Amino acid sequence: MPLKRKAIPSPNDSSRGGATVRLIVVHTAEGATTIEELGNFFASTSSGVSSHTGIDDKAGVIGEYVKRGNKAWTAANANPVAVQTELCAFASWSRDEWNRHPAMLDNCAKWIAEEAAAFGIPITKLTASQAQGSGRGVCQHADLGAWGGGHWDCGSGFPIDHVLDLARGGGEEMGYPDWFWNWASWYLTTSRDPADRPAGTPDTIPDWAWDGQQEIAAIGKRYGMTGGERDWIEWYLAGKKGERPNVPETIPDRWWNDEMWTLERDKAQS
Repeated sequence: MPLKRKAIPSPNDSSRGGATVRLIVVHTAEGATTIEELGNFFASTSSGVSSHTGIDDKAGVIGEYVKRGNKAWTAANANPVAVQTELCAFASWSRDEWNRHPAMLDNCAKWIAEEAAAFGIPITKLTASQAQGSGRGVCQHADLGAWGGGHWDCGSGFPIDHVLDLARGGGEEMGYPDWFWNWASWYLTTSRDPADRPAGTPDTIPDWAWDGQQEIAAIGKRYGMTGGERDWIEWYLAGKKGERPNVPETIPDRWWNDEMWTLERDKAQS
């Protein structure tokens, strides 16, 4: 589904002067925490700066301040050849802190994919020399060096490889980010000791994650993906009482894994 672009026009833009866009550049705003706050800053002529878009934690919605056909003012000499976004974040964030903002990262990935499609730019991570040379692809502000203003965002903790995987349509299992599976396992199969809460889990769990956790729990209560496996696990955990279900003599490794998972889950919930 395409991103919803909330228009907050900035007067701080100009013509690209015939330059061809070859760079998709990601920045951090270093102050504004919402796309509205960032848009209000860019809307002032006295600020003298702008970006094409801004991205915060609102899933599926980004701010649009300068149309992609025009030049935004945010990366010095790189501006004519770049389409650019500002994440409502800080370059000092650790990897764990970035992972607490899954909607922001997902929005960034979708924005990259949309701009790549619009300009025919490959979703490829550029080195600094490629970005400052003639390379075509995606980079961070820091990769532009002094030519692009001499900034260091998005910082060493920014999960650029993960974001690009998402932009290419991968990087997630069944539509869920990696932190979700770690958190769901901790929530469903342990005593939920806060000290063992998986790193990278958001402080506030999104509604979609709670829905996904309930779906996993429902699958677990069915004890497997097939009737035969379910019957065997029930028979085995009940002490092998009664007739052995009509299942293979050699139990697949996956069934043993499912049996252990079910046993640990039942212990945690008892």
